[in-house]
Amino acid sequence: MRGDDVVVTAPRPRDTGNPLRLLLIDDHVMVTEALASRLSASADLWVAGRCATSEPSLSDIIKGVRPDVITVEVEPLGEGVGEFVRSLLAAWPPAQVVVLSADHRVDHAVEAARAGAAAWVAKEQATADLETVLLGVTHGGAWFPPRMLGAILRELRADVGRAREQNDALAVLSPRERDVLSGMMHGQRGRQIAAELGISSDTVRTHTRNLFAKLDVHNRLEAVRVARAAGLNRSGAG
Repeated sequence: MRGDDVVVTAPRPRDTGNPLRLLLIDDHVMVTEALASRLSASADLWVAGRCATSEPSLSDIIKGVRPDVITVEVEPLGEGVGEFVRSLLAAWPPAQVVVLSADHRVDHAVEAARAGAAAWVAKEQATADLETVLLGVTHGGAWFPPRMLGAILRELRADVGRAREQNDALAVLSPRERDVLSGMMHGQRGRQIAAELGISSDTVRTHTRNLFAKLDVHNRLEAVRVARAAGLNRSGAG
């Protein structure tokens, strides 16, 4: 427990098999208490903890609770929805994040989906509907309100298109030029790249000049930025 109104860790229920561990994040204590009481009636769910979005030890709390699902009210976050969802998943990557909110802004739902939220449920929906979503997301499911879904899919498709355009930036490079660029990404100097690739330092310099020209950059730093944006990895593959 961390403060009277911040986190309450409930005892593990008995004789319920292996229920899903839930962490409820909401600034409204009475709301989370009522929700915890309703969800705890399910043999499949265990409300293992609850806290506020502003809790300074939130990351440590998440790691301690080790939730299967995190529900979060994003209304107080404003434009920071995406960043907050990412921070939750960074603290405990196995968790599924379900937005449970009175916020009905489609752009916020888009940011949540981009950040990795598995579902967005309006607070006015029935507890039974929420329970169905909570169980579903742990089996690979996802749920967003139909009125939001069109905009979310359009934006995610646009993101894929932009990512492909960035990847295409490296299509002009030869395989060896990509290898040299990969070495640059990992801080290797010319001689180190030459030794690893089994070529001369002069050849590395030639490849470097050529890839600078093809990528329209002027130095290693700019080239590395382009490579990272395109998703170039250690082996030189995008």
